[in-house]
Amino acid sequence: MKKIMIIGASTLLAASLYAADSSPKDAVTAAAKKLGEAANYSWKQTVIVPEGSQFRPGPSDGKTEKDGFTLVTSSFGDNTMQTVVKGGKGAVTNQDGAWQGLAEVEQEEGFGRFRAIMARNLKTPDVQAAELAAAAKDLKKDGDAYSSALTEEGAKELLRFRRGGDATTSNAKGSVKFWVKDGALVKYEFKVSGTVSFGGNDRDVDRTTTIEIKDVGATKVNVPEEAKKKLS
Repeated sequence: MKKIMIIGASTLLAASLYAADSSPKDAVTAAAKKLGEAANYSWKQTVIVPEGSQFRPGPSDGKTEKDGFTLVTSSFGDNTMQTVVKGGKGAVTNQDGAWQGLAEVEQEEGFGRFRAIMARNLKTPDVQAAELAAAAKDLKKDGDAYSSALTEEGAKELLRFRRGGDATTSNAKGSVKFWVKDGALVKYEFKVSGTVSFGGNDRDVDRTTTIEIKDVGATKVNVPEEAKKKLS
């Protein structure tokens, strides 16, 4: 009996020491990893930009399954687009709702090509949250959340908004906040501001993006057969 009690006490002590040594960044990273290991989950993303901004993305809804399909429905003004990706391949809908493979869309100009860039660079929340945690300067407990300023490089990457290496940034700064409940990531938010130079044009950016996680383990990802046929 004494031996059992000693082992039990040692286990509790080790657990308490681990908890004490676990940093806010460790907690957020573990929560993002736990989300990524879930069989499936959904999320809702909202983006807030200043009134009068040229680029005003609407809300988007996403669903993903582990090692399977990811389906995202996004809105831009009066336009709605669906995106399906799996294993490095993808398909998107055009303005008429017809599915196109990414290899096809990448040959287009303007918004068509932009759709392909967004799809190729789509990141599920578990992946994005882990990257944001790595880009946080010094995460600290903030009430029921963890918050931090972003590194300059981390803010620059977010300002480019999937434009790739052709975009340059200046005066980049940002912050991030994560909500973790019972070891699970339930919400995160990041804010970035600065100037982006792309195609010879400068544009001031001030954007707040919020992602709310839901239906973990209870999400069904129903991908249209036409979308599956168009994956490229």
